[in-house]
Amino acid sequence: MRTLLLAAALIAVPAAAQDSPFVGEYAIAEGPDAGGGLLIKDDGGFQYYFVAGAFDERAEGRWEMRGAMVCLTTDPKPVPPTMEKGPPIEADGEIPTLLVTWPNGEGVAGVDFVIGFDSGDPAEDYTQYDGWTMPAGDTRVPRWVELREPIYGIAAPRYELTEADDGKLRVIIVPNDIGVVDFDGACAEKTERGLTLHRAEGEMRFVRLGGE
Repeated sequence: MRTLLLAAALIAVPAAAQDSPFVGEYAIAEGPDAGGGLLIKDDGGFQYYFVAGAFDERAEGRWEMRGAMVCLTTDPKPVPPTMEKGPPIEADGEIPTLLVTWPNGEGVAGVDFVIGFDSGDPAEDYTQYDGWTMPAGDTRVPRWVELREPIYGIAAPRYELTEADDGKLRVIIVPNDIGVVDFDGACAEKTERGLTLHRAEGEMRFVRLGGE
């Protein structure tokens, strides 16, 4: 019984009290065009960030040891960004065929789209800050729209346009916790120079700063 109680007490010891070789600060080692870091704190928490061009992400939460690996869990769990249909608004004095905005009405450029019509081939392009408007002389009627924001991979099911839409669509990107990584037990293993983090998107290599 005494052995069982001791084992239970050890399991209940928080990460802060564990003698983990992972505690420390690390820098990303993924090439000259990327930057980032990982801080594994002795209080059982962690902080992470990564930047590459227009893409950036971050996370914070708690860590725990699982055998010889340290595993990260984002806390609180982030709410992913979404797309939702919104009421049409003007951009530069007119209502465009397609407009993607933030909730405050500011236009979002660079969102890939495919528009299907009542006849002919679909149109593929990407949005500008003032949206996208049918070319002059093209009298086809838009029937459906597919959208994908390429940096964070935000997408929505196909929007089917009805007669009430009058061939126009505004989509609002609701950011929620955009850019916050949902680490759900993502584990890292120790390497000679630092650690390698294994996540669904692939491996990330870090070098330890300041020595052991």
